[in-house]
Order: sequence, then structure tokens, then C-alpha cells
Amino acid sequence: MKHQLSEQDTKAVLDLLVVQLGVERAQLTPDAKIKEDLGADSLTIIEITMVMEEHFKLSLPDEQWETVTTVGDLLEMMAAVQIR
Repeated sequence: MKHQLSEQDTKAVLDLLVVQLGVERAQLTPDAKIKEDLGADSLTIIEITMVMEEHFKLSLPDEQWETVTTVGDLLEMMAAVQIR
């Protein structure tokens, strides 16, 4: 089952990605690949993780990130972690 973030939390995640990745909001489609399409490298992924953890006051295990390749995957992961 796919989890969903609230509209407010989705906006917050996308806003944080715009800042961290230096991309336009329109580029953050659910199918956009974080590394290949949006230019994130390993350091950027770590920075995104830290910003998300701080903003949402949660911990994102490294193994969770292994399943994330797209913006949609990230939104699903954030929803799953917040629901727990």
C-alpha cells in the first residue's frame, strides 16, 4: 500500500529539494530521478537526509534511502517513516 504525505508535508519536502538541489519546482515530478535527472550526488543525498530529518524531527535509516531513486519514492518513504 502506498502511503501519502499531507499536502503541507509534500510541499515542505518539495521546497527543501528545490533549495538542496538548486532546481525549479516544475522539475520535481514524481518520476524525476534524484541523481540522474536532478543532479544529486552522494554528498547531496546526505545533505537532503540531514535537512529532512531536522525539518520533520525524525530519523531516516540509510537502508530506507536504498529504495529511493525518484522524487515519488522519496515522498513515499517520508510518508512511511512519518506514519510509524
